[in-house]
Amino acid sequence: MEIKSVAAETGARLQTRRPKSKRIRPFNKASFVIQLTLLSLVGLTLYGFYSFDYKDINFTEAVALTIENVKTMFIEPVFNHFTFGEAFYQVMVTLGLAFLTTLFGAIVALFLGLLAAQNLANKKVAAVIKCFVTFIRSVPTVLWVLIFAVAAGLGSEAAVIGMTFHSVGYLIKAYSESFEEMDEGLIEALRASGANWWQIVFQAVIPSTITYLVSWTFLRFEINFAVAVAMGAAAGAGGIGFDMFMASGFYYDIREVGVITYFILALAILLELGATKVKRNLKNV
Repeated sequence: MEIKSVAAETGARLQTRRPKSKRIRPFNKASFVIQLTLLSLVGLTLYGFYSFDYKDINFTEAVALTIENVKTMFIEPVFNHFTFGEAFYQVMVTLGLAFLTTLFGAIVALFLGLLAAQNLANKKVAAVIKCFVTFIRSVPTVLWVLIFAVAAGLGSEAAVIGMTFHSVGYLIKAYSESFEEMDEGLIEALRASGANWWQIVFQAVIPSTITYLVSWTFLRFEINFAVAVAMGAAAGAGGIGFDMFMASGFYYDIREVGVITYFILALAILLELGATKVKRNLKNV
């Protein structure tokens, strides 16, 4: 018994002293490309900071002035060139622009998203639609607005068309991926029972994914609101974005920029609260 206990104790000590084996990741082409890309980006960033023409800027003074401007902007906001009522109206114009583009984009994307889902449509058709929307998403929203401005002219029309175009590309990808994550057994059961394509869509697909669809739509709505603010200045679409552009670039009134920023921030918080409440109600249904 003593010999066995000594042997067991010796074996336990050897196991505790045995170094743990480490897994060595094999070198492959993908990891090499990723590491090379990251090193290249770091090198280019450092070179960019080194080669900038700073024009003898005093960084200490610049930081102090920036802090002072931010303090003035957010602690002393005031209306100088328009009233509270006019600002509220312009915010509603921007909100309407975002709502309109999201509504149009969601309607078009819902149908095309069904055709882009590989478990609901022909795989070749789905691949063509996904390639098309990839091209749409690769072009920035501002560029789409400027492209359509050639035909419609700068203004709210070009902004609505361009933002809707980009919203369609974004939502088709989101909707189709939500449809593809459905339980395949449910779809096969409906097909086996003789249900046609439209019955499968409205009796199984839409009810099962409605929470995801609403979440993606509200997310795009928030994005479109931010884009609508920028389009007010860049494309002459009007709204609170144009007032911000005038206050910052024309009047250079940072106090007015501060009050406009508060307006936009308050509306963004209200949108987030509304979206959270709608999603919570849908989950409880």
